[in-house]
Order: sequence, then C-alpha cells, then structure tokens
Amino acid sequence: MTRFSACIDMLFVPESPDPAERIRLAAEAGFGLVEFWLWSNKDLDAIEATLRETGVKLAGIVAEPFAELTRESDHERFLAGLEKSRDVALRLGAPVLICQSGPLLDGIERARQHDALVTAMARSAEVLAGSGVRLGLEPLNDRIDHPGYYLTSTAEGLDIVDAVDRPEIGITYDMYHSMVMGEDPEVVAAGHIDRIVHLHIADHPGRNQPGSGQLPISQKLDWLLGQGYAGAVGLEFRPAGTTADALKEMRGSLGLH
Repeated sequence: MTRFSACIDMLFVPESPDPAERIRLAAEAGFGLVEFWLWSNKDLDAIEATLRETGVKLAGIVAEPFAELTRESDHERFLAGLEKSRDVALRLGAPVLICQSGPLLDGIERARQHDALVTAMARSAEVLAGSGVRLGLEPLNDRIDHPGYYLTSTAEGLDIVDAVDRPEIGITYDMYHSMVMGEDPEVVAAGHIDRIVHLHIADHPGRNQPGSGQLPISQKLDWLLGQGYAGAVGLEFRPAGTTADALKEMRGSLGLH
C-alpha cells in the first residue's frame, strides 16, 4: 500500500467527522499517504500535528480557489489563491496541487478557452517555480459527474501541458473520469507518463471501490506502472459499505496483499 493515497474526504468519512482522525485511521489501515480536497475548511495545525505524529505523508491537495480558468478575467483570483495553496502545500509537505479547468463557456470560441487554459498554466508555473510543488490540471467527465465542464479530454489536457512545457505543470489523471468518457488509458497516456503528476482510481458505475464495477482498473493501473508512472495512486472513491470492507474488496481486485 506504499504508493496508494487515501483520500480522506471520501475514505473513513463514515467512521469519523474529523479529518485529523481520518489520517490516524488511514495510518492504522496501513496507508503511508493521504490526500484531501480543500485546505481552507480544515484545521491545518491539527493536520500538521497528525501527519507528524503518524508519519503519514500528504500526497496532494486542491489548489484553491476553484476558478473559471477558461475565462482570463478569473486568472488573477486563481493565481492569488495559488500562492496561498503553494505555501500550505510546502507547510504540509504535499508535492502536488490539483486544479480544474472550469466550465465550458457559452458564447466564447472553444479555441479561445483552450488558449486561456494554456495562459493560466503558464502563469501558474511562474508562481510555483523553485518550490518543488507541481500543479496537476485534471480532466473530468461531463457525462455523469460534471456536466458543463470544459476539459473532458485527456488528450487536450496533455496538449495544454505540452504547450506550457514547464516541469511545474502536468495533469492529474483520473482513470475513472477518463474511462467514463470512453478513453483507453493505454492510448491516451501512451508516451506522456512523465506528464502525469498524480493519479486517481475508482470504479464505474457509482464511483465506488475498484472491484465493485465494470472498469478494468487492475489491468490499466498495471500498464501505467509498467510504463514508469512512479507517483501516488489516489483512492478517490466512495466506499460502498464501510471503508474497511471497501478496501478489502479493492485489495482483492488489484491483487494486493
């Protein structure tokens, strides 16, 4: 379980309302890595103390605020927040920040929105330069979970990253979102493994634990690891039942012991 990161905004939630306690529960379950979404709604002193107490490392957090990066007029707000998010990541030892594109905007050419994302990522690289923190732009599905979202294509996400061509910028590759959109990880990620800064897995339907649905997660994860992906594998799924039962099913489906 050394490379697997428990998303404590989804795992251990039924067991405790306290994020710091969820880190302890993750440690007891054998995790050396955790991640969460928003930092602004958490007691960072408690989080920092619990990470130190347990020895668990923080794999990643969301770059706040959520913004419409497809709209250039929202870039300044995002970049100001990114400075704060970078500082929180450095404080807590998180190597990755995760961001979203924002919505597909009506009345604006798609090419212009694409260019706005390239600009946002290039400016974000300057904010993160020298920090060691990387930003992962995340493609999401618009078929089930995020209707109206702009960046649904992994290929386009990689095109944006390639256009920026900075080590601070990559993608957060969520296999659940990718396969819900009908993509094959072995096709869309081929030759771009170095651009993936963070990975998420969940099954479909339901976004529950691997093994609960129909996606070939074990096969595709093995392929990504075999191609050289060396980062964390974020468990960003809703446990069907208790977290312990969900993790047991996940381990079985992925051949973990």
